[in-house]
Amino acid sequence: MTIIAIVLAYFALLFALSRWQGRRATNETFYRANRQSPWYMVAFGMIGASISGITFVSVPGMVLNTQMTYLQMCMGFILGYVVVAFALLPLYYKLNLTSIYAYLGQRLGRRSHKTGSWLFLLSKMTGAAVRFYVVCIILQRFVFEPQGVPFAVTTVILVLLIWLYTRTGGIKTLVWTDSLQTLCLFAALLLIIYKVATDLGLSMESVVGAVDSNALSRVFVWDDWASKQNFWKQFLSGIFVVLVMTGVDQDMMQKNLTCKTLRGAQKDMCTYGVAFLPANLLFLSLGVLLTMWYQQHGLALPASGDDLMPAYIQTATNVQCSMFNVQCLFVLGIVAASFSSADSALTSLTTIYCVDIMERKDDERLRKRTHIAVCGVFVLFILLFKTVNSTSLIDAIYIICGYTYGPLLGLFAYGLLTKRPVNDRLVPYIAIASPLLCYAIEYVVGQTTGYHFGYELLMMNGLLTFIGLWFCHSRYTAPCRACH
Repeated sequence: MTIIAIVLAYFALLFALSRWQGRRATNETFYRANRQSPWYMVAFGMIGASISGITFVSVPGMVLNTQMTYLQMCMGFILGYVVVAFALLPLYYKLNLTSIYAYLGQRLGRRSHKTGSWLFLLSKMTGAAVRFYVVCIILQRFVFEPQGVPFAVTTVILVLLIWLYTRTGGIKTLVWTDSLQTLCLFAALLLIIYKVATDLGLSMESVVGAVDSNALSRVFVWDDWASKQNFWKQFLSGIFVVLVMTGVDQDMMQKNLTCKTLRGAQKDMCTYGVAFLPANLLFLSLGVLLTMWYQQHGLALPASGDDLMPAYIQTATNVQCSMFNVQCLFVLGIVAASFSSADSALTSLTTIYCVDIMERKDDERLRKRTHIAVCGVFVLFILLFKTVNSTSLIDAIYIICGYTYGPLLGLFAYGLLTKRPVNDRLVPYIAIASPLLCYAIEYVVGQTTGYHFGYELLMMNGLLTFIGLWFCHSRYTAPCRACH
């Protein structure tokens, strides 16, 4: 009952913020928050929105297989955010965009615009469902399953809660609710680290030394070029992951475009970009501390890294009587992390369908109906993922990213790096052919050489799209604002 009470109190705060920010809301409020968001509020909230429940569960467990090498990718994230802040944001603000895929329409043509929009719809719906699946599973295990509630009902209830506090204020509400959720997420994370360290008999001052001296604290891999954890593969992949999962992602950019000025948006993006490194260092350090806790109690480590944190929560209940408090913190952290990414995903999906696909930006009735429909499809995707998931959740996110975001990377790169027109009629076919060709290359290389692509799959996919556009260019296209 304590967990239920905490979750209900948490949502009460979200609904209070929603009512406060949703007063006199219009479509402009829902889509762009009237371009009045303070940059520091956007930056703080974006940390939680970018982390998600996947990070809360999977990143601590990554130390079991790859030590702390994930930090190499986080270093690439920082440079990626700088590129987005000073290369893409000025363009988006100059064109006064609500949807960033409108740029593709102005630069390349109508079909390119529609292709980018549909690619985003598929990519974001899939990725967000994977992320939100985590919070559904956790709450099912700790809250709903003991009450005999089926998983499908749990999923519907949780998505309904998101719809209730985002349906009016949209992105304006999320700027403030995400800040609350980020605060709750890191409060829960730090308190769990404190609890595990205390159980290990470590003071907070000695935690740093204990983690640093552990064999799992390895960060850099310089000597193995075939390894997916090689520094340059991870670093470069981190840059390109940010370019596609933030720079050409409506979900992430929509909040940044609510800042009052371009300078504010740039400060916002660089701030939370730098924050990714220490944030993920905390999660990985928790993973190292958890392995030490298992060893101290003579317990076998879970076979899957994704089970490291949940198994600790369940196992420790039988070891120490005060564990229930950590269960509450764990559930609060998962809820905060997952809802801060899912709510913005549903809002951005609604925006893209109304603004780009239907081209009815001012139709409030369509926006409300679409928001409900998107929530329904979201539920179906979560239930589908539950039946087919057989890999690490965080790897699943980046595999999906590589195949569906790659064409978006190629489209934007072609538009920004060249002035060549394109045969707009062929763009949808190129966007479909590139991931298929990418998969075929990955399969053949794996079968013949034993080498398997990692996160660099994204770069190859984008390059194939770029090449396809280059060779299928048109000799003439109408001038557009994006080029001048």
